[in-house]
Amino acid sequence: MTDIGFAIALGAGVLSFLSPCVLPLVPSYLTFVTGMSLEDLQGGVNRRLTLTHSLLFVVGFSAIFVLLGASASFLGQFFKAYEIWIARIGGVIIIALGLHMAGVFRLLPLLQEKRIHLNDKPAGYLGTLGVGMAFGAGWTPCIGPVLGAILTYGFSQDTMWAGVGLLSVYSLGLAIPFLVAALALDWFLQAFKRFRRFIPVVEKASGVLLVFLGVLLLTGTFTILSGWLTRFTPDFILDRI
Repeated sequence: MTDIGFAIALGAGVLSFLSPCVLPLVPSYLTFVTGMSLEDLQGGVNRRLTLTHSLLFVVGFSAIFVLLGASASFLGQFFKAYEIWIARIGGVIIIALGLHMAGVFRLLPLLQEKRIHLNDKPAGYLGTLGVGMAFGAGWTPCIGPVLGAILTYGFSQDTMWAGVGLLSVYSLGLAIPFLVAALALDWFLQAFKRFRRFIPVVEKASGVLLVFLGVLLLTGTFTILSGWLTRFTPDFILDRI
């Protein structure tokens, strides 16, 4: 069950990066946290500085996400006796969030942006770490439903570490493409021009992914799916896990 959740969390992280709230703003985030111009970033000036600030930015928002995951799973332990109903209620919530992202209907509270705005970045590496944490603490119409769904799923897990793992994997899915963009911004900008028209499709795909996760939780078929997928896993991988 957890393995399938990790795969979904990783995909959700990648889709969050490709969302309208993140993807178009990546160059702005990079110029802000590095203090370098867009031309310098495109030219590959001081890649070591760029990578350092990008890593600190990633660590900042990942720390917030992992903390949220740990909190959700920790609270879930107090309601262990009601785990079946928690899974079902969580499934309904996730389905609603997915339908919101897919555009079937709109939940007005999720359309109100609550992201923290910083006019001037605090100086130094700690400043970059703080900006990453501010990004993680933000709530936007795009990344909010996906993050909320992963947290809801984490609330239904057996241990606190399961929630930590889920949000770590989610953060990884969001972090890897960000770091790739930081090191190859010129390539990223060219790819973004071609990809821009598909952003609405990605948002709807995120909604479908959430609905799928919600249905699995609501119907209790996560373990059935996991057992079915195990048949397609090579023996040498099963021996290692």
